[in-house]
Amino acid sequence: MAAKLNPVMSAESLAAKVDSSVSRIYHHRYEKRPTKKISCICFFGGDPSSQMPHALKTSELTLEIAKKQKRLFRICWETNGYWKKEFALKAAKLSLTSGGNIKFDLKTWDDNLSKVLCGVSNKPILESFKMIGEGFFRKRYELPVLTASTLLVPGYVDVEEVGNLARFIAELDSAIPYTLLAFYPHYVMNDLPTTRREQANQCYKVATKHLENVRIGNIHLLS
Repeated sequence: MAAKLNPVMSAESLAAKVDSSVSRIYHHRYEKRPTKKISCICFFGGDPSSQMPHALKTSELTLEIAKKQKRLFRICWETNGYWKKEFALKAAKLSLTSGGNIKFDLKTWDDNLSKVLCGVSNKPILESFKMIGEGFFRKRYELPVLTASTLLVPGYVDVEEVGNLARFIAELDSAIPYTLLAFYPHYVMNDLPTTRREQANQCYKVATKHLENVRIGNIHLLS
């Protein structure tokens, strides 16, 4: 699709779909219930960083439509944090003003480990997280504009890694929500086991020494 440049979806076209689309919450041959309009965009999977000009323009147009209709619309992002500074700031402003959220996937604390697992340095990611944390988080405590998560990869992301990441987050604000995610073997890392419950509990314990809002996600995957 990318090589053929087809199909093409402009920011204007995508924003218009949000305006016109509805999610039918229930339908039956003999009964219909009210429909609910879309009230949030979340850019994720793989990562929005490769299409930020398009995503930002779509977000701006969508918020204009929502404003005219006098309805709430949130802009959210899920990212590995490898953003250009100008894009990161624009994304954060859109999430802050719309009531949305940015979730950073903080994969590692150690730079060498980041290069092993991801092929790149994690320094730009940590700098981006720090920039948004310092500039935006305290402007809206009741609905956090910034959250973080870490995937507990067996043999790689251990208690020490989580402890260092939690300490880094807490230096910005100890109220920043932090989720520890259980790992599931897949793709090129299908030779690893799922995260052990003991490891998750240990990581949770060390994270809570620094942060107020910590949870374990994907609990059903723990072995």
